[in-house]
Amino acid sequence: MLIAGYDAVLSDLDGVVYAGPGAIEGAIESLGRLAGAGVELAYITNNASRSPGAVAEHLRDLGAPATAERVFGSADAGSDLLAGLIGPGGRVLVVGSGYLRDCVAARGLRPVGAASDRPDAVIQGFDPALGWSDLAQASYAVAGGAVWVATNTDLTIPRAEGIAPGNGALVQAVAAATGTVPHVAGKPEPRLFHRAAERLRSARPLVVGDRLDTDILGGNRAGYATAVVFTGIDSPRSVLAARHAERPDFLLNDLTDLYRPYPAVEASGAGFACGDARATADGGLLRVDGSPEDLDAWRAACAAWWSAHPRADAPTTPEPEFTAG
Repeated sequence: MLIAGYDAVLSDLDGVVYAGPGAIEGAIESLGRLAGAGVELAYITNNASRSPGAVAEHLRDLGAPATAERVFGSADAGSDLLAGLIGPGGRVLVVGSGYLRDCVAARGLRPVGAASDRPDAVIQGFDPALGWSDLAQASYAVAGGAVWVATNTDLTIPRAEGIAPGNGALVQAVAAATGTVPHVAGKPEPRLFHRAAERLRSARPLVVGDRLDTDILGGNRAGYATAVVFTGIDSPRSVLAARHAERPDFLLNDLTDLYRPYPAVEASGAGFACGDARATADGGLLRVDGSPEDLDAWRAACAAWWSAHPRADAPTTPEPEFTAG
């Protein structure tokens, strides 16, 4: 089985373990089996609205193994980054949750409530209660020269009802108003992954996520193996088109695939084969002998397309032609 090659799983939460308050099918059972396979588990989340303790309690309520010490979030990472950018006692406009405010205060910084308080810095993290006035205060402060830190830049969040705007969408609003780019603390920066692997004493972690631009890019930057699951944001088609830095090592339907053998993807003639599927790329053409309903066909397609475009610095636009299904 795939997981046998690793000593830890560093798992994203939204879109991998749950969507909104409810668990994704098969996720809880899959996480619970890791300990029996001798594999450690940590959770890496860009959600800055809740404390590790609150996240762990939610996970335990769903039936997943979790402690606060195994939850690594962007609120703490953002506060650490901020503390390194401004001096002790600096004034910080906190645009986010009460927990983010607590994290800032715990670093010896002074949270303030408005741009008129002349903050030295702004830290921005997701909170569902944020409104226009909060973004306006952040914009006034950033435009006035305050250091700006974003806990994360996820544009969207998978919810039970569908896809909703994430912190990145709100960060973009402030960026548009100020012409400024923030320092970013969470994924895709590698610090959360490195911190988790060190805590677990893991030599061979596997990063699992549903987003190329945060989970997979961050895991790749950290130097770890990466697996994308198709239970959240990204799809086989978007993975196929991914730029080089965001390409995962493994394509999985969901977390249950951790316990199945990963099929070999091998060069075959002028193309690549995976299971019964075969794919060839010629210039901008991608031909796939297989069904779009078969993940092996996408695995072969990715191998062929990526081999033909090995160093793509921007997403490509392949139009795969499937000859079966």
